[in-house]
Amino acid sequence: MKRKKIAIVQSNYIPWKGYFDLIAAVDEFILYDDMQFTKNDWRNRNKIKTPKGIEWISVPVGQNIRRRIRDVELPNNYWQNKHWKTIESNYRRAPHFEEVAALFEPLYRQHQYTNLSALNREMIEAICAYLCITTKISNSWDYCLIDGKIERLVDLCTQAGGTEYISGPAAKDYIDESLFAERGIKLNWFNYAGYPEYPQLWGEFTHNVSILDLLFNCGKDARRYMKVQVHENIDCHDII
Repeated sequence: MKRKKIAIVQSNYIPWKGYFDLIAAVDEFILYDDMQFTKNDWRNRNKIKTPKGIEWISVPVGQNIRRRIRDVELPNNYWQNKHWKTIESNYRRAPHFEEVAALFEPLYRQHQYTNLSALNREMIEAICAYLCITTKISNSWDYCLIDGKIERLVDLCTQAGGTEYISGPAAKDYIDESLFAERGIKLNWFNYAGYPEYPQLWGEFTHNVSILDLLFNCGKDARRYMKVQVHENIDCHDII
């Protein structure tokens, strides 16, 4: 039987490179936006580098935190042009700015987003296309959801036909490995350590920024600074 690797993670706004390595490492990546929205988290914000240091850019989502991520509506779209201007002003000197901006500027200036999950998914899919990552991306609500924090993850894997679950290392604190073993699902942990540095603007190097930093600085060579390598013979223009 062919093995099928699954990862189940909440959507993030323009995530860091490790997020996309996890996507590339599996056969199906399930966006788990049926989870509770958490304030001051990666769901609606991320970091970029500026001449003054690291800066957060955040999507306004209103004050209500008693909702699932998938239910977070965006009260306005004024932030879109502001975010793009911030990104442009801090990365226009990057070697691959023009190429990458051609993909992302229209997303910020020509699209209007009313839902956080939809926004995050569109950005994630655009980045995957640029990196030639062809992993299937689905939503948790594409499946039936049972009760139980870990039981639900195991059941999602089963419904998706998964034989292996790839988890980020932070989940080691709460995941019960025996529940996966009972269903015949192998549990593996993704390792985010050991990333090489790449040419980066604005002072001391840091890994902990949006992947946009890597894309603007390295373009298609971004994949050389990531863990999971995709097939070099894929023409990315065919999937963008």
